[in-house]
Amino acid sequence: MNTASESAKDSSLFQLGDRVQLTDAKGKIHTITLQSNQEWHTHNGWLVHNEIIGLPEGSVVETTGGLKFLAFKPLLSDYVLSMPRGATIIYPKDSAAILGMADVKPGSRVLEAGVGSGALAISLLRAIGPTGYLHSFEKRDEFADIASKNIKNYFGQTPDNWKLTIGAVQEIEIDSKFDRVILDMLAPWECVDMAADVLQPGGVFLCYVATTTQLSAIAEKIKESGKFTEPESSELIVRGWHHEGLAVRPQHRMIGHTAFLIFARRLAPGVIAPARRRRPSKGAYGINESEA
Repeated sequence: MNTASESAKDSSLFQLGDRVQLTDAKGKIHTITLQSNQEWHTHNGWLVHNEIIGLPEGSVVETTGGLKFLAFKPLLSDYVLSMPRGATIIYPKDSAAILGMADVKPGSRVLEAGVGSGALAISLLRAIGPTGYLHSFEKRDEFADIASKNIKNYFGQTPDNWKLTIGAVQEIEIDSKFDRVILDMLAPWECVDMAADVLQPGGVFLCYVATTTQLSAIAEKIKESGKFTEPESSELIVRGWHHEGLAVRPQHRMIGHTAFLIFARRLAPGVIAPARRRRPSKGAYGINESEA
């Protein structure tokens, strides 16, 4: 019987069917899928797939013309950024934050609306594991088709614990209970009551919205419902750094604003949360008649 260390060692070796990410000296990336007796051709020679099979990740492979490539299995972020798209994807930096903020874990039951190209669904399915359940909703047939293909391609098959429903989530009767509701859609405020109905007490409601107008609308709707905790919102900005000897500086390009994340938790039925003590800014809720 194989030991855990032997299994880990085997998993690091390239096998038939594996995707391989090949990076050249200039940092250009190519991705191939290993097939028996196949060749990958470049402008300077070719690689035989059979010569890669059995090598460990992090190996250097060379074409018949002398071109060298560093070989690794693509990370999830590599796959997501290169997969076919219909809708704009949720970037890996935001997917990671969503999993952390919503505390998505093995066994979680998650409702997702706005599946897009399937980027977040892949991250959710990995996080919930085989004991969890993901029900995704998508209004547009063409997006649902692209997402289905991307998810099947990533996992090698369509996961048994994933269900995809085509249609507007707010117009479909849902009779299941969930631990998490995550929305990536134009008008998530239309779904606040739905989220309250399907979430277990203590469940997480999280929305991904692009504009401040959307952020304000969903925040106020959550507060008005009285069924959730005070919503909290944030955005993530990632800035890479260049380091060459003592020349250490920010990179000229960065991933700036992509979207806002707004988060709240479901209260127990009938519970009224203590009012949040705050002093709103002047004009935060419009101009009073006395001020006009």
